[in-house]
Amino acid sequence: MGQPKKWETYEQVATDLLNRFAMEFNLGHVEGKQLVPGQSGTKWEIDAKGIELGGDGFVVVECKRFTKGHVNQEVIGGLAFRIQDTGANGGVIVTPLGYQEGAKKVAEHAGIVTAKLSAEATRSDYVLEFLDKILVGVSDSVKVSDHVTVEVRNRDGKVIQKSESE
Repeated sequence: MGQPKKWETYEQVATDLLNRFAMEFNLGHVEGKQLVPGQSGTKWEIDAKGIELGGDGFVVVECKRFTKGHVNQEVIGGLAFRIQDTGANGGVIVTPLGYQEGAKKVAEHAGIVTAKLSAEATRSDYVLEFLDKILVGVSDSVKVSDHVTVEVRNRDGKVIQKSESE
């Protein structure tokens, strides 16, 4: 099995980060990709599901790792219908670039909120803007090595034997 596609990794990272910070967003927790039944009789695959505090409702989370263009109104319209058909209390779209103008209008009308997440985000290195918060994760690596020098000296302090190891 090969490496996951960038959009798959993006969905996984977005779900993990939203779950990690769920309480910041008035959610109890966030679950990963799943099928949710619709009132229409169909099932909808959603990228993630945010469970509201107290477990009384949920929000649909859609991830769009668009790097060359903004999310259009067709995508937002589709999400708005999934929210309506599943009985969700709202929706979140995770994207690095934001919306086209028409999509912004539909999102505002449908109560869909935006979570901006950098396209190359990882679980440790990210910039996530959601509601009125900006969350940043930064990691770095440090190389540690051992170096030991042993010296044997006589009574006068003169080195009579020296060994080093790394």
